[in-house]
Amino acid sequence: MGDIKQGDIVGRKSYNLDVLFKVMDVLMTDDGNRQAYLKGLHLRLSANAPVDDLVRIEPGTLARHLMEQTKKNSEHLNRIFNRRLKEREIILGRAMNVEHGKDQNMDKMDGYDIPGTVLHIDGDKDYLELCLTTYKQLSITANGYCISEEKQSAMVKDLLKKHSPDLLVLTGHDGFIKGKMDFSDINNYHFSKCFVDAVKAARCYEKSRDDLVIFAGACQSHYEAILAAGANFASSPQRVLIHAYDPVFVVEKIAYTSIYDPISIKDIISGTITGIEGVGGMETRGKYRLGIPKSPY
Repeated sequence: MGDIKQGDIVGRKSYNLDVLFKVMDVLMTDDGNRQAYLKGLHLRLSANAPVDDLVRIEPGTLARHLMEQTKKNSEHLNRIFNRRLKEREIILGRAMNVEHGKDQNMDKMDGYDIPGTVLHIDGDKDYLELCLTTYKQLSITANGYCISEEKQSAMVKDLLKKHSPDLLVLTGHDGFIKGKMDFSDINNYHFSKCFVDAVKAARCYEKSRDDLVIFAGACQSHYEAILAAGANFASSPQRVLIHAYDPVFVVEKIAYTSIYDPISIKDIISGTITGIEGVGGMETRGKYRLGIPKSPY
């Protein structure tokens, strides 16, 4: 199959090719072996592996995998749009009711949507671009910045001042360090402490979990520490891998739920790809507002 090189899509033989990775770099170790730095194709996971443990994924297999991912994402978006239509009817009906019953002159009146806005800071450029594309498809205004996990805490406050978002996403890569045993020790994670520091910095700008909703974390992140720092939602309760789109689907539900309505945690998490093992959080109010009437101009 030829030599493994930068840019190849590979799987790890020792893990039965369970996750597809992109080879970001290949380096020579001190003992003369070749080591590859890997990034998950769709999962927010970074890893190192001996080149001898890697198998290059054939183009046909990769094409089928990408088509399957595209299909799943499309189905997920369709479910979101269908949910929104039903919820909008309820919100519009509530807005049309007046003190003495429904105003018949407003039957044909329509409103306009004002969903919550997002600031998304991501340690990975490829994941950020995927997320920004998905925000656009979901009609959510989002400003995105690719900033390494180590630098997010130093830059988040200025970006919050610049954009004044309703929702903040802090993500990138993470993972439990191989060979460690204590899942409660934040020092045993690659970047969890960085996410904790970034959340704390954001809370210095806005303390209220209602005024600024925060999602933070990546694959296998120290869930409890991130929530304790001030996040509304975080990964990963069971220290599992999370999908690149999970943060988007969490904030979408909040961005399009009325400000009058608290959101069921179960409803938010059920909208993610990974589910309850990968994402958790606390009760949070929506950020959506309906405007009436919609101008013809």
